[in-house]
Amino acid sequence: MNIVVNNLGRRFNQEWIFSGLSYSFLAGQKYALLGSNGSGKSTLLSILLSSLSPSEGDLVYQDGEKILSPSEVYQHIAFSAPYLDLIEEFTLQETIDFHFKFKNIHPKIDKKGILALLNLAKSEDKALKYFSSGMKQRTKLVLAFCSDTPILLLDEPTSNLDQQGIDWYNELVENFTENRLVVVASNQAHEYSFCENVIRIADYKTNY
Repeated sequence: MNIVVNNLGRRFNQEWIFSGLSYSFLAGQKYALLGSNGSGKSTLLSILLSSLSPSEGDLVYQDGEKILSPSEVYQHIAFSAPYLDLIEEFTLQETIDFHFKFKNIHPKIDKKGILALLNLAKSEDKALKYFSSGMKQRTKLVLAFCSDTPILLLDEPTSNLDQQGIDWYNELVENFTENRLVVVASNQAHEYSFCENVIRIADYKTNY
């Protein structure tokens, strides 16, 4: 599945965050979206996710010969970000069960395997409101990586993770990104070192 954007731009009030972005995100390729904090990386991811509309330009989701509407896209995209909300009252097991009502599970794993992968089996009946920020981030990441979707979008994926968590993230990358279109928004090299393609948001800044 491809995402093709043409002359894409987004502004808030009169300030342009970026503009004039034309690019093809191709199936199976890995892309690093680079920029300083506040540069617009998360904004662009939100547009690719179809949760935010561009101020100019357009984007097309191509599934083979078929063009998907924005309302169909969520079935094909998995997303993780530190600001993504989880339902705090749900237990870990309830969170996993709820997520996979809307997404198919990756063929390499099952629900029990997800608990093992998280190394949180003893916390399966604990409400997420009692989880640390690192435990919550690991949960968000594993739900995204273990979803059977052709597109994976990641925003600052190792936020709130220690070195052990970063090593764990790299194992997820190795095991669950084959043949997927992956876009990583980041300014830390260890998060996107596996990406073959680089997009610098500063190249699409404008003064008008």
